[in-house]
Amino acid sequence: MLVSIVSTPVSLALVLSPADAQRIGQRIWQNECGGTVSGLTSWNTGENFASLGIGHFIWYPAGERGPFEESFPELAKFISAHGGRTPEFVGKGDRACPWNSRSAFRQAQNSAMMRELREFLVRTIDLQAEFLVARLQQSLPKMLAQARDPGRVEREFNRVSATREGCYALADYVNFKGEGTLETERYHGEGWGLLQVLENMHDSKSALDDFAASANTVLRRRVANSPPARGEARWLKGWLARVETYRQ
Repeated sequence: MLVSIVSTPVSLALVLSPADAQRIGQRIWQNECGGTVSGLTSWNTGENFASLGIGHFIWYPAGERGPFEESFPELAKFISAHGGRTPEFVGKGDRACPWNSRSAFRQAQNSAMMRELREFLVRTIDLQAEFLVARLQQSLPKMLAQARDPGRVEREFNRVSATREGCYALADYVNFKGEGTLETERYHGEGWGLLQVLENMHDSKSALDDFAASANTVLRRRVANSPPARGEARWLKGWLARVETYRQ
């Protein structure tokens, strides 16, 4: 994978080739949706929003909001700004989710609108990957503002991003487990986001091995710290399998 890297005062600017973007998108699609077209349009039990695309981007119906940041409208804006065509009911990031409940969403699975939405999401895999990388770069200043040792966190971020699979590993993890900057995303005061993974790296010869090993440790710590009633141990095997793909 050839990735252009441009130094800036606080990060590396990552510029993906179309082939790189498509490859990263395919891998994140596999991680989030099992690589299936149907997995690109989800609405999980107990949630008040649809989860769409390779990153399961959140889209709220009109009048609905929740604790999670809405990201699908921002994706639509990004795709439009980069020359992609969006369905009329998606607009350019200015429309609410047209289904107002999970039941309505499920009933529409075979509708023309849902088919158009899936076709749009399949067609824009590369732009979705570029959007995730753009979000990753925007997250770095927030992580540095909270880091115990900002210089070290920036160095580790840049060390990973300079490797062949670094863009994939960083973009997938921050999409998977967040930036690690929210106080609400802590158990016993310890987070599990990208910031914590970068802080826990040990500077061995391989940046990707370091990153995967640190993510493994951070996720195990999350499960150990989690409230027993949540039963998070049942997810750990899948989480660890996912971070192992960062070494490849």
